[in-house]
Amino acid sequence: MDDAQLRTVWQQRQGRSRISSLAEPLGVLMKQELAKRVKQLGQLSTIWDAVVPSPIQEHTALDGLHRGVLTVLVDSASHRFTLQTLLTGGLMKEIQSRFDGALNKIRLVPGQFYSIDIETGQKRYEF
Repeated sequence: MDDAQLRTVWQQRQGRSRISSLAEPLGVLMKQELAKRVKQLGQLSTIWDAVVPSPIQEHTALDGLHRGVLTVLVDSASHRFTLQTLLTGGLMKEIQSRFDGALNKIRLVPGQFYSIDIETGQKRYEF
């Protein structure tokens, strides 16, 4: 056997590398799962901005959409009560009529949210 054949046989007998690239599975995940959710959440945020009164809107943040349930963070109990009253008074049906996807429920969760200060790059809490 010559040197090239020995090298070929040696390479064939070596174990396969168990390391695989994450690019392909992540690409599929991004295209199939996350892109749809981002599109739906973007549409909901546009509807939310148009429908919810601005004094209440400033105290809320859309957190996520999963299986037809929109999770909304609300920073205080009084704003949560006001928003819940608006939702049961017809605001929920208005949002559902404007939204293309399935929206079965809006879950209001007490929570804190912040924005990033452009000048300093630090978290800025707004209440």
